[in-house]
Amino acid sequence: MSTSNKIINKPATDPLDRLIFEEGLRIKTLWFDQDLDLIIVLLNNKKIIQRPISDFARLKNASIEQLANYESDGIGIHWPDMDEDLSLRGFLKYELAHFAEKAA
Repeated sequence: MSTSNKIINKPATDPLDRLIFEEGLRIKTLWFDQDLDLIIVLLNNKKIIQRPISDFARLKNASIEQLANYESDGIGIHWPDMDEDLSLRGFLKYELAHFAEKAA
């Protein structure tokens, strides 16, 4: 019996995974406005996603310095000071879930 150690990459079946892993959608940069309770996410396709900071328990009481101290690979965001991780996929899912509200 022969077994192969080759890894076969299958096309993504989920549309969000397809956007991220096959089409290369990435987070370009983040901005924070505590007065407006906003995380502003700029994507590499020139689109912007907004999300309330207060949606995230570990981020809502953070200082602006703590918020600004993040690491990102374009797909995920990590705040080492607060041990918080967010993902591009999560931001996109939120946008899709709230699309009807924004259109009204």
